[in-house]
Amino acid sequence: MSCSDPIADMLTRIRNASRAGLADVVMSHSRLKAAIARTLKEEGYVGEVSEGEVDGKKTLCIKLKYYNDKPVIQKIARVSKPGLRRYVGAGDIPRVRAGLGTAVLSTSRGILSDRQARAANVGGEVLCQVW
Repeated sequence: MSCSDPIADMLTRIRNASRAGLADVVMSHSRLKAAIARTLKEEGYVGEVSEGEVDGKKTLCIKLKYYNDKPVIQKIARVSKPGLRRYVGAGDIPRVRAGLGTAVLSTSRGILSDRQARAANVGGEVLCQVW
């Protein structure tokens, strides 16, 4: 079955797995999903990110992190959607929960967190917000 918004599907799988208390979540692989997962790992929201293969199809496995039996990811939400893209300039990158959260952006330098995009002084499409 085709998916009209694979990033939203990825975020929903992560959200559902963390609420259910699962150790990891497995989904179909794409370079964009892998880059988002690596950014979440760099920011400390998820554990190990690995790529595998099941029945000849590449998969992406993300280990979820918990602290005191509560998920580290409290909320993960899609910002830019296929029907309404959200682009921001370098000076307008949103601060998620006054800097306690992270926004993931698709920039000309690849997938970056809001902190990395501010440091590189680049804007782009705001894919999602996490806290």
